[in-house]
Amino acid sequence: MARNLDPKCRQCRREGEKLFLKGEKCFTDKCSIERRSYAPGQHGQRSGQRMSGYGVQLREKQKLRRLYGVLERQFRKIYAEADRRKGQTGENLLQLLEGRLDAVAYRMGFGVSRAEARQVVRHNGVLVNGKRVNIPSFTVKPGDTVELTEGARAQLRVKASIEAAESRGFPEWIEVDVRAGKGVFKAYPQRAELPQTINEGLVVELYSR
Repeated sequence: MARNLDPKCRQCRREGEKLFLKGEKCFTDKCSIERRSYAPGQHGQRSGQRMSGYGVQLREKQKLRRLYGVLERQFRKIYAEADRRKGQTGENLLQLLEGRLDAVAYRMGFGVSRAEARQVVRHNGVLVNGKRVNIPSFTVKPGDTVELTEGARAQLRVKASIEAAESRGFPEWIEVDVRAGKGVFKAYPQRAELPQTINEGLVVELYSR
């Protein structure tokens, strides 16, 4: 399985904002963005550079890919599906990304980061409607029940992750029973419920070239 092995903190610094790739560390003053908010590399602190329109669009696409932990080929497939569906392509794209099983597991607190939630899924730790699913890209549909297996629920790191997620609050589009380690994907999120720092319109413009 192909993976992005770039250091996670460097990815956040390259995009100039927190992508929450390191779990709880991102919520502390140890976060690299808090200490070094400039891009990595020897030219990272250079200021006054103007980026072309294409460059701005490309950076937004890369940010979205890194945020959801999706490789380029996967991202193109998701975008093609979003473009095929009725409605606004940009909003469809975000909803498809949020509907991935690894993203839903992360939102439910089954991992402190999307990467850890993906690992829980890969290691057969998640059931969808009572059936074991170990494919992170599996599409969760509104009304589906996602739960941890008994073995995964007993892991201390998973327990700590769910408790941390509960303390911050769960998104409106999911309902989670913390004690049971299960939740319901109620609906695809509306655009207003997702981070305003994402500019999906730039990604649509990039692929429309």
